[in-house]
Amino acid sequence: MIHRNFFEELFVLEMANNHWGKVERGLKIISDFSKIVRFNNVRATIKLQFRDVDNFIHKDFRDRSDIRYIKKTLDTQLSREDIGTLTQAITKSGCIPSATPFDEASVELCEELDLPLIKLASSDINDWFLIERIAKTKKPVIASSGGSSLKDTDDLVTFFANRNIPLALNHCVSLYPTEERDLEMNQIDFLRERYPDNTIGLSTHEYRDWETSMAVAYAKGARTFERHIDVDADGIPVAPYCSQPHQVDVWFKSFRKAKRMCGAPGTMKRRCEIEEIKYLDALVRGVYAKRDLKQGQPLRDGDVYMAIPLQKGQISCREIMSGQVFLSDVSKDKPVMIDQIDSPYAFDEDLKDAIYSRGI
Repeated sequence: MIHRNFFEELFVLEMANNHWGKVERGLKIISDFSKIVRFNNVRATIKLQFRDVDNFIHKDFRDRSDIRYIKKTLDTQLSREDIGTLTQAITKSGCIPSATPFDEASVELCEELDLPLIKLASSDINDWFLIERIAKTKKPVIASSGGSSLKDTDDLVTFFANRNIPLALNHCVSLYPTEERDLEMNQIDFLRERYPDNTIGLSTHEYRDWETSMAVAYAKGARTFERHIDVDADGIPVAPYCSQPHQVDVWFKSFRKAKRMCGAPGTMKRRCEIEEIKYLDALVRGVYAKRDLKQGQPLRDGDVYMAIPLQKGQISCREIMSGQVFLSDVSKDKPVMIDQIDSPYAFDEDLKDAIYSRGI
């Protein structure tokens, strides 16, 4: 059984139908983007879209070139052999092949090609004939939530949970392209709170900035990310919601930067760097004798004062406690050392070593 961690830090590069029915163009997209993936050392899937075109479009509408969706579906049709060529190329490139099936026959094709991942489009989040067929594959699924109702999303999450099928849920605004003001990034918070057992991601179509939404999404806890990809070739214009290789390179680098800036998971206390500890130790006040103090005398308020610098072996404001007994004389204005007072820290060799290694 594939665990939900399968989705963690997985990038979905959505080729869709940008091959335009030409294997050579599809191979170029795979080659160009897989190089960027390898260079940035990220884990990515290059995703196709599958349709059983002969049955997907009603026979009475196949010649309706005025309906853009129908025309593009017909113009970009690939044979099963061509699809197999592309999926093999994706695997050889070091990426994971995946697909969005838009009908039941296309789910069968996903099985034939042994694709390890299936994507459910926003438009199909309540297409239960299709969802039932996808579930029979037992393959992990990423679903986009664009345009969905809360009930749709709840039902989908419950459906896959009841079948122990890993599901990642992407926040998505199904506007192509999406303006920054419409990104609704706070939905990532909502999805993480409502579905804590699912990986939450971002499927995005904004086109003016390849850095900011990644940084915001990662900081909010998104852990899988999707963009449409294309290449500027063959005289075919690149849609504004698609990213070219140099833009995806920026996107990946923004991910790395956001990950570094966010640091340890928000579920645990971070480990402080040694240099940070040394810097802060230099600001900690040490304990100094306000007057001559005698051996056997208990520490009372007014016997000492705090000042910088903290010296090696000197107790600080963190360790001093009233009532501790002096084990030796301490002259006025001299530091009170860990060996000169019956502090519990003096009898723990690790703590004592740490006190002697800090300060100046």
